[in-house]
Amino acid sequence: MANSSTVEAVARKPLPQQQSRLKRLLRNIVKYRVLLLMLLPTSIVFFINCYIPMFGLFIAFKNINYVDGIMGSPWAGFDNFRFLFATSDALRVTVNTVAYNVVFIISGLILSVSLAIAINEVTSRLASRVYQTVMIMPNFLSMVVVSFIVYAFLHPEYGFLVKHILPLFGYSSVNAYMHPNAWPYILWLTKMWHSIGIGSVIYLAAITGISEELYEAAVMDGASKWQQITRITLPLLTPIMVILTILNLGGIFRSDFGLFYHVTLDSGALRSTTDVIDTYVYRGLIQLNDLGMSSAANFYQSVIGFFLVIGANSLARKLNRDTALF
Repeated sequence: MANSSTVEAVARKPLPQQQSRLKRLLRNIVKYRVLLLMLLPTSIVFFINCYIPMFGLFIAFKNINYVDGIMGSPWAGFDNFRFLFATSDALRVTVNTVAYNVVFIISGLILSVSLAIAINEVTSRLASRVYQTVMIMPNFLSMVVVSFIVYAFLHPEYGFLVKHILPLFGYSSVNAYMHPNAWPYILWLTKMWHSIGIGSVIYLAAITGISEELYEAAVMDGASKWQQITRITLPLLTPIMVILTILNLGGIFRSDFGLFYHVTLDSGALRSTTDVIDTYVYRGLIQLNDLGMSSAANFYQSVIGFFLVIGANSLARKLNRDTALF
């Protein structure tokens, strides 16, 4: 009996390796207590806004009615998900969403990096700051304001395009809001104008952190400016480009609702090329007032985004472990 108690006591006693890890953890907590204290407010906000709302995921599997409330409403199984897949519009909005996001991610990456490199090459500090300010300003405009700017350009009678640009090519008037095939280009231009300025800030910060000694050594070896960019700048920016691309892939099944709803004025004539999952679900929610359906759409988008992030990170880790996000 005594031997059994001794064995149990030994089994419960932490191993030396576990004790070492525990001591190291406590030592790090004490050592970095100020940084952890600074992290605490952000962690609380993040937990409240990102983790507590996860409790509502089960709404996607319920047939919500306001009499019984959320908890008392009957379960609906996967009926709410059938809204996304059982209609003839499901394939169209899914293809539009993914295609737009793929184009936005690739072109946004190329243009943001190019803009950051170009601004970094400006020798005048005043001119560099002016360029940065001008490029970043559109990001602070809401999509409602952007929609009016686009409308001012494309108005069929008084727009800048109709009055000043089209006459140069022999055209008198074109109503862009009746031509759906033109809108992939219009939305792409609007998105790039609105976002690449703020997207270039991170890359510009990374470029300014590269040691000048590398460029000086390259100049002494006779490297041209293009060779400096391709042999020094771009390789050192690669980890950041991969991380931001992985994060963007997480939202590939989501779309900029303001861009696709406000800028297109929700025109029915344009929906063949501008309708995406978010606008489709929003109209369904307005017409049907179905909370379960909208929750199912968000659940679907989140799950797909999660697996895309995991897959992209695994691929990045196989290609180069240092460029992986985790």
